[in-house]
Amino acid sequence: TSATLALGSPTIMGCCLRQLQLFSTCMAFSLGASVGTWKGAIGNWSMFIWCFCFVLTLLILIVELCGLEGHFPFSWDNFLITCNCYSALLCLSASIIYPIIYIQFFSNSHDWDRTIISTAFSCIAFVAYAMDVTWARAQPNMITGYMATVPGLLKGLETVVACVIFVFLSNTSLYLHQPALEWCVAVYSICFVLSSVAILLNLGKCDSRPSIPFSVFQVVLTLLSVLLYTTALLLWPLYQFNEELGRQLQRSSDVNCSSGISTSVCIWDQQLAVVSLTAINLLIYVTDLVFSTHLNFNSG
Repeated sequence: TSATLALGSPTIMGCCLRQLQLFSTCMAFSLGASVGTWKGAIGNWSMFIWCFCFVLTLLILIVELCGLEGHFPFSWDNFLITCNCYSALLCLSASIIYPIIYIQFFSNSHDWDRTIISTAFSCIAFVAYAMDVTWARAQPNMITGYMATVPGLLKGLETVVACVIFVFLSNTSLYLHQPALEWCVAVYSICFVLSSVAILLNLGKCDSRPSIPFSVFQVVLTLLSVLLYTTALLLWPLYQFNEELGRQLQRSSDVNCSSGISTSVCIWDQQLAVVSLTAINLLIYVTDLVFSTHLNFNSG
């Protein structure tokens, strides 16, 4: 009894962190819903993240309280670290893009305070999930899951940033009937699939097969993603901010950007957001490539 009730034991610490995660995601979701952030892709994305993390954490807590961890045909610890890492990355993305959009929308509204508090709870959720991962890694004889390693976190970041790009691309008028811009969308989709496949293969322990040079395969995939993202970073701003193609070169040229309080992002801001996120993801892929190449040479 003393082992299970001691401060810092898996039961006590795990339950405390789960409850904090549940409370913070529930509060962020509830406050976001109360100010009507269902409207618009950014609001839907943030609300989905908080709801998804809440449900996933609730299911994990139920499994742990019922002692059902050993009934699954996979490593529960690895699954738990993977879920917590992704939940932390998702809450981090919501904590960044939600206030950037909605704090300015509600700056002159009575909903401004609730938007700030919702963002604060989202940040608390991110910290709670990050603490969960850190605490799990600090346990003696703990086998660190792939998502808790630097390569795993980089791959997770690549997929999360790609998802945020897809949120802005939900406005198909940004790229339809423009072959160069449609190519950029294809790049985001291809690289997202490649990163997801790499994560799944690592989680499935397919990298342990001696017949597959998996480390080299990962480097090749990452290099391909770097090259593809480089073309997207060149083509997207070239075609989106070209006056000859009927695009607005400056934000002031888009009348929707100065139309007052709204719950949707204007076209110019969406274009700029995709450019910025493309540059960020390219930097992540380059870091991933350098790190993977360094590991590959050292292991060889």
